[in-house]
Order: sequence, then C-alpha cells, then structure tokens
Amino acid sequence: MTRRFAYLGPEATFTEAALLKYLDDRGQRSTATIVPMRGAASALESVLDGDCHTAVVPIENSVEGGVPATIDALTEHGRLQIVAEVVVPVRFVLAVKPGTAPDSLISFGTHPHGEAQVRGYMSEHYPDAIYIPTSSTAAAARDLANDAGEHVAAVCPALAAERYGLDVVAEDIGDNREAVTRFVVVERPGRIPEPTGADKTTIVAALRSNRSGALLELLEQFSTRGVNMSRIESRPTGDGLGLYQFSIDLQGHIREARMAEALQGVHRIARRLEFLGSYPAADEISVLVDPTTTDASFSAAADWLESTLHGS
Repeated sequence: MTRRFAYLGPEATFTEAALLKYLDDRGQRSTATIVPMRGAASALESVLDGDCHTAVVPIENSVEGGVPATIDALTEHGRLQIVAEVVVPVRFVLAVKPGTAPDSLISFGTHPHGEAQVRGYMSEHYPDAIYIPTSSTAAAARDLANDAGEHVAAVCPALAAERYGLDVVAEDIGDNREAVTRFVVVERPGRIPEPTGADKTTIVAALRSNRSGALLELLEQFSTRGVNMSRIESRPTGDGLGLYQFSIDLQGHIREARMAEALQGVHRIARRLEFLGSYPAADEISVLVDPTTTDASFSAAADWLESTLHGS
C-alpha cells in the first residue's frame, strides 16, 4: 500500500535527503509518495488532516542550534508524536549551469543559514562574488537552473545540483566539516516504539510562573532521577511577558522507571506538559544509567516500601 510522506520543501533539500534515508533504511521507498510542503507547519498539518501519514521536519542543527519553526509548530499543533529521528551530514556544493566559465562566477545564491556555513570558503576562493539570499539552498539551485534568479552559482546540497542538472564546481565547501542536521519523523499518536536502550524522549513543559527558581525546580525532576538532557530550547508561551515553555530532549524512554517518575514530577509542577514521543536515537549509542536509577533499583525501592507498609 502506498503511503504519503510530507516533508519541508522545496524538492532536493536536506530534508528530502533525510526522508529518502529514512525510507531506504526501512525498504519503503518504492511504496512511498513524497510530498514537499512550504513550511514545517504545513507538513505537520497534512498529518493531522490525514492527507499524509508521516511528516519529516528539521528540529536541530549542530551549527545553528534548534529550529524554532519546527519546535513551535510541534507545540502549537498538538496531538502529534515523534516516532524516529534521522541525522544527515550538512554537505554543501558550489554548482553552476553547464558551460559556465569559472571566471564568470560573480555572484552566488543560497539560504542565509547556508551562506553562514560557507562564508570562509567563499571569502577565500571567490572574495568578490556577491551573495544573493534565496528562500532555501535547494531553491538557489532550482532558480539557477530555470534562469529565475540573479545569481550565477548556487551553494546547495549535492542532491539539488543533481536534481536540477547543474555542474558541481566544488564539493564539501562547508567551513565546519562535522556539521549535521537532525530531523524528526512525526505521525499521529499511536503505539510508542519499544525501548532499545538507546532512546530519546521529547517533551514541551511550560513553567507555572516566572518566579525565582521555577526552572530549577523543573530541571531537578530530571537530575534527581538520573535523566540527562541532550537539548533544551526556551520559547515564549504567547500568554504574556516572562512566561516561557521549554522544548526538551531527554536521554531515555518513557517506559523506563526513572523517566516515568521524572515526567510525573514535571507534570505536578508545570503549568502544562506535552509528551511528543519516545523513539530510538539515530546514533544507536546506549544511554548510560547510574546503578541507583535503573528499573531494578526503582523496583527494589517499591518492594521495600510495600514490605514496610505491611510489616513483612
């Protein structure tokens, strides 16, 4: 059966590359219909509306940090669940239309985030080239191929250069060769993936007030139970100045006792807690758990309390 997958477009972006990797890893590309969307919100709405079964959107970049549009859209739309993540290396190429002479490269187009990540290379090799912003790195390649832009070169993903028939002048021109972008795979709520020992849990928690120590009180729910955070982003709730909510990635799974107890603690003190999913981590690295916060230790503590209450 053909399934529809939405992703943050346009075509040939890193997001499409992430989706294709996800499908290939599961042997599902031949049965998938992929649909580019204009924004993260549109991609998520297509899942809520039932037009698409799954959406893939970027949530974090190792250079630029969190992606606010995705974080806000996940929170605002609600009733969505992250079931997987995909990490894709950010590798930019410099591409031109076939037959373009090297000395005619007087301008280049790309998204501002892309320009920031190749600034060193372009300053060294093409110091006089004028930068022209585009709506995305893939759009730079598309517009160049269709003579729809003023730039004569595009800084874009290799997939975009291939898709739009451009010649690659230089490969892997990013200033940070280790840069990666993390994408999340989102569906309507359903079965939570089973724990693997190498999992992440994503939540959004809104503070009850902006009083002193409110954030510390929330974070202590994790630290006292041995739950480590791998990402935290603050976003305004929109309800008034000084009121914030936090998008948090945690190492572990909601079916683990330490995570379950930590989330229950957050639920008691937060104004709002939204669970966005527990899912396998892309790096497949097992989470290190202190012996005092394993499921066995929580079970032993519960047994002790039970025996104490009943005098056995």
